[in-house]
Amino acid sequence: MGYCPSSKMLNKAMVMLCAKPKSKAKGMLEESKEKKKIKGTVVLMKKNVLDMNDLKASFLDWVHELLGKGVSLQLISADHANPANELRGKLGKPAYLEKWISTVTPLTAGETTFYVTFEWDESIGFPGAFIIKNHHHSQFYLRTVTLDDVPGHGRVHFVCNSWVYPAHRYKYDRVFFSNKTYLPCQTPEPLRKYREEELENLRGKGRGQLKEWDRVYDYDFYNDLAMPEKGDHFARPVLGGSHESPYPRRGRTGRKPHKKDPNTESRLFLLSLNIYVPRDERFNLVKFSDFLAYAVKSLFQVLVPEIAALCDKTINEFDSFQDVLDLYEGGIRLPNDATIKKIRDCLPWEMIRELVRNDGERLMKFPMPAVIKEDRSAWRTDEEFARETLAGLNPVIISRLQEFPPTSKLDPKVYGNQKSTIRKEDIEMNMNGLTVEEALKSNKLFILNHHDGLMPYLRRINSTISKIYATRTLFLLQDDDTMKPLAIELSLPHPQGDNHGAVSKVYTPAEDGIEGSVWQLAKAYAAVNDSGYHQLISHWLNTHAVIEPFIIASNRQLSVVHPIYKLLHPHFRDTMNINALARQTLINAGGVLELTVFPGKYALEMSSFIYKTWVFTDQGLPVDLVKRGMAVPDSSRPNGLKLLIEDYPYAVDGLEIWSAIETWVSEYCSFYYPSDDVVKEDNEIQAWWEEIRNVGHGDLKEETWWPEMKTQAELIQACTIIIWVASALHAAVNFGQYPYAGYLPNRPTVSRRFMPEPGTPEYAELEKDPDLAFLKTITAQFQTLLGVSLIEVLSRHSTDEIYLGQRDTPEWTSDAEPLAAFERFRKKLVEIESRIIERNNDCRLKNRNGPVKVPYTLLYPNTSDYSREGGLTGKGIPNSISI
Repeated sequence: MGYCPSSKMLNKAMVMLCAKPKSKAKGMLEESKEKKKIKGTVVLMKKNVLDMNDLKASFLDWVHELLGKGVSLQLISADHANPANELRGKLGKPAYLEKWISTVTPLTAGETTFYVTFEWDESIGFPGAFIIKNHHHSQFYLRTVTLDDVPGHGRVHFVCNSWVYPAHRYKYDRVFFSNKTYLPCQTPEPLRKYREEELENLRGKGRGQLKEWDRVYDYDFYNDLAMPEKGDHFARPVLGGSHESPYPRRGRTGRKPHKKDPNTESRLFLLSLNIYVPRDERFNLVKFSDFLAYAVKSLFQVLVPEIAALCDKTINEFDSFQDVLDLYEGGIRLPNDATIKKIRDCLPWEMIRELVRNDGERLMKFPMPAVIKEDRSAWRTDEEFARETLAGLNPVIISRLQEFPPTSKLDPKVYGNQKSTIRKEDIEMNMNGLTVEEALKSNKLFILNHHDGLMPYLRRINSTISKIYATRTLFLLQDDDTMKPLAIELSLPHPQGDNHGAVSKVYTPAEDGIEGSVWQLAKAYAAVNDSGYHQLISHWLNTHAVIEPFIIASNRQLSVVHPIYKLLHPHFRDTMNINALARQTLINAGGVLELTVFPGKYALEMSSFIYKTWVFTDQGLPVDLVKRGMAVPDSSRPNGLKLLIEDYPYAVDGLEIWSAIETWVSEYCSFYYPSDDVVKEDNEIQAWWEEIRNVGHGDLKEETWWPEMKTQAELIQACTIIIWVASALHAAVNFGQYPYAGYLPNRPTVSRRFMPEPGTPEYAELEKDPDLAFLKTITAQFQTLLGVSLIEVLSRHSTDEIYLGQRDTPEWTSDAEPLAAFERFRKKLVEIESRIIERNNDCRLKNRNGPVKVPYTLLYPNTSDYSREGGLTGKGIPNSISI
């Protein structure tokens, strides 16, 4: 399938000999003596406003139809070229959508089917593409076009999935290709120019402000986060384009520079959702309605307790854990029975359906987070604290300790001595009779290390309202594969300067009295570190931000008929849109992330510092596990690895998912690329990879770890990593946010004061009322409400979610073997679902549920689910980073 002749001269000669135009009209077939009619079916969706068709637009389109300005389609031959038109495929006669005026469409937005009839001439051969011209007033979303009984070819299907604006908005023809798949050298010569020109159109000219009908994919720096008009407090460095502040590129909007700072791009109104991304990258109707419904619901959930707090003697403070529980308890419980479900299903508007969910949520209350649903206090146990490093919302940081005491990789010339102050005598009393040396040798010591990542920014962060430490937390692996914390080290920069090293204090487990209260605070400081690192690095940087350059490059350099485009495209859905919205309201200066997570104004700058050490090839799960010391190579194991913690839910489930993805990608790529030479000679693949390295991730282009993209194995590796990051990795670090952090005392995002010292009023308060002291230390009430509202939205699956192993259309390619390979992939994922359920029901695997009784389902694929219910399920791997 992947063979391509080195010379194309023979192909061109054949086209010249076979092409016999009978008309001087450019690209147009002369009428044939024998005419045949070809029927076609067109599925589209008219312009809409939320869940309703745009009545004004529909009326104006109706007027245009009356005036003879309809929607035309013109078939392009894949067999015969017109030498007078640069060997482009011959064009058939334009055919128009039929009965636009008389076809009744409901008020509720949705798909409508139209018909079209083409005059057919046998000499056109196979119609490999078509040109569509929209002469109406308004745009529409073109989903599919299907031709019936094409002579010699039968049914021909076109998957379009694109917004088509009025023809005058474009300086080129809108062209759509059939669902056949071609390497560049296999492209039928009559379609070659159309393929190349389509990519040129998507690349754009690199200048000017982009409009909603533009389809341009281009790069820019993160220079749109600051608000210079608000003063120095809202100034932010440009991320990307420099050695000091490297960053992945984001999609270009072309907005003008800010009047007060030419290095900053001007911003839209804060709540505007109209930030430019290519129109086809925007949320679809269902997703957008769900998104707005979640936002409206969350707004009320914030306002109600905030208004009530105005009458409280301690404004913006929780006075007890019951105050926190009141966010979820009480309220009106919506009915949850079959009758209400039927009524909800009959509602025509998606947004209303989401506002009236019947899955047990209470009106005007936050849903009960899973971490406190079964037991209100189990989250405070040491066992659960440790378990969440393996099966919580950030299970990608824990690593095996390989030398004691822990060391630092920070430059001692700049940061002095940063070696840990944890001593053997601090921990051996709790090590079940083991010495440190014995535990290291038997791979039983592990560390949650947030020291080096935070220390360079700690002095600046603590100049704000945040008061945090850089933490190291040591754990012992026990015989039942559970872990228990041994010590937590809290470190601050030396008061005399960074080059003097760190000032550290070590805390060890205790249950009762003031010692127990201090230990609970020590765990909270470690959790604050982990929460901030999770949100900024594990979640935002290592999934959302790093994937966007791959999306841009794929659309600029890979044709829609390219096999790798078809492989990767489902895993890019909605990512550019959600990233653009994040830059607008979440990660911008003064945005929700800065308000709710401890680094505050230094958040994105800190993520830039950590991006310096990002390595693409380390993002694959097996390499990551080995690098963190959580696994060692073992060829006798199914995945070639032996886990050093066998009951490590993220790794156990993840390795099965990784293996399924890798097998699917290998089978798919091997079909189109049977040899390394085919990879090397694929000019689109080579341009794609060169642009990813030199532009999309251009600040790291000199790194030696980049694959050269010269072999089949390198292509398989790269595609597997991209799919893993966009699907499973993102699911693992995103959809557990509300189940675990929806109850913020379990995962606080801010600490507002340091550990109380004996003899201070804070220490006396800790002795007298440890719960109140704990709540005064962690995130305040308003920040809690804001943060919980945000992660509730982020943790919900949309009702149109497409999960790993599913496609939005079954006819995404016409090639039988890739379709069969995808079906094997789907069945493999369904088998993995069954095994995950079995593991969660195995009482010997204590980390699968833990003291809080929350089964680990974040890597449950949900491939078998076609219910389109969505919601806070805590399970399911969407194809893409779509929220």
